[in-house]
Parts: sequence; C-alpha cells; structure tokens
Amino acid sequence: MSPRSRELTASAAASVFAALGDPTRLALLSRLCDGHAYSIAQLTEGTTLTRQGITKHLFILAGAKIVTSRRVGRESRYAVRPDALSEASAYLEKASRQWDDAILRLRQHVEE
Repeated sequence: MSPRSRELTASAAASVFAALGDPTRLALLSRLCDGHAYSIAQLTEGTTLTRQGITKHLFILAGAKIVTSRRVGRESRYAVRPDALSEASAYLEKASRQWDDAILRLRQHVEE
C-alpha cells in the first residue's frame, strides 16, 4: 500500500493529534511547513525557548512521524513530512463523515 493511500490507524492518529495539541509544537510545525529544513539553532531563533526545549518538542513531532531529520555536517536539519499531515487530514475527514452519518440516522429516527 502506498504511503499516500495509507490511512492512519486510531493509535497513529492519536499520537499525531497529541503531538499537535501543544501550541509550541504547532508553531514549530507552522515554521517547518514552508518546505525548508531547519537546524535546532535556526528553530530557536525568535523564540523564548532553549535549544533543549526545541529539541524536546521536535522529538515528540518526530515520534509521531510528523517531522524527519537528517544530518548535515555536525547538525541535524528538521523538515515536515507532508504525507503525515495528509494522512491526519484524511483520518479527520473519515471521522467527520461517520459523525455526519450518525447525526443523520439520529435525525431520521427522531422524526419517525
């Protein structure tokens, strides 16, 4: 099954949404969504966080497979995995359809 057609399992979706449930990680993700790979030092610039703080948040995002890292010389560069966000979006769309269907069934039952 290709990565784009793969749906998130409930467990994987939970880790993605838990990782995205923090304002600092959302801000980091927003910065990474410009398509560039950044070092920890670059991601620390303009924030009140330390490198260790940024590293902690990146570790959580990487654990949820939202970001990847690669070594460039002596530093790691972090970039977003767009497919992970697409999978999370697809999971939300599926859940939304299920809720819409449930509400429709409830409405029909009440109106009968």
